[in-house]
Amino acid sequence: MLPLFEEPPRSPLAERLSALAAEGICLGTSSWKYEGWLGQIYTAERYFTRGRFSKKKFEAECLAEYAETFPVVCGDFTFYQFPSDDYWRRLFASAPASLRFAFKVPEDITVRTFPGHARYGSRAGQTNDSFLNRALFEGAFLRALEPHRARVAAFIFEFGTFSKKDFAGADQFLSALDPFLASLAGDWRYAVEIRNPDYLGPEYFGVLRSHNVAHVFNAWTRMPELRHQTGLDGARTADFTLTRALLRHGRSYEDAVKRFSPYKEVQDPDPAARESIRDLIRRAREERQEAYIFVNNRLEGNAPATIQAVVEG
Repeated sequence: MLPLFEEPPRSPLAERLSALAAEGICLGTSSWKYEGWLGQIYTAERYFTRGRFSKKKFEAECLAEYAETFPVVCGDFTFYQFPSDDYWRRLFASAPASLRFAFKVPEDITVRTFPGHARYGSRAGQTNDSFLNRALFEGAFLRALEPHRARVAAFIFEFGTFSKKDFAGADQFLSALDPFLASLAGDWRYAVEIRNPDYLGPEYFGVLRSHNVAHVFNAWTRMPELRHQTGLDGARTADFTLTRALLRHGRSYEDAVKRFSPYKEVQDPDPAARESIRDLIRRAREERQEAYIFVNNRLEGNAPATIQAVVEG
């Protein structure tokens, strides 16, 4: 019987990433369904139907080809939904067992006040009654992933920027976060990403450390650059590290989308971010600690090329 996923010849990038993964240092991208990567990570002919490229076939099947290069991927899509059991089965069946995932926890758990966007409907601007609801998180999200536990590297609790109406300060936020983290099942890996720079301090890091939860080193518009975050005392709070290189410091998400779509190539190299990622790799290797590093297209314009530049630099 032929294997479901045959081993094709590996590219030089795939070889480098595989060698790093063997050391517990896994690099991947934020999401994967980008037609801009055709000819780079993806082979257009694999997704032809009746002699023409099929977007539907591409989106359904490209994860298998993604896994030929990368050992891990970040599933950002889960921030907006609680996927069904059937969806999970199809997702994990679409790629080899070697590919691991980090998933963002649905925003129904992490949003304190729903933004005033039209997509939130009647909830726009309203307080979220499900904020840090452990029963909802475990019942609607965690439980469905139990059969796929071996494929899950970590869960990311992404907290957007809190206003003073949400929390007067870090202490008030931590008074809600601490008992929530304490209540979670301890046999999964968790990471917390915040967007309030003033929360980065001993108390915040101490709460995460007490539960072996990683602080997500995140490159984001108003957050300190990666090199500043990694240099903070006590910032390494768990037995693994997780990094998301999302945006150049000072650049908005909307501007990055407008500037870089459809993400075919690097358009604005960020040497500081690249060197910070290399430093994270060096430190993980020295400390023999597992590390998960995710690069977003919006950082420089093309995540695979950014990763290639990092590992070849």
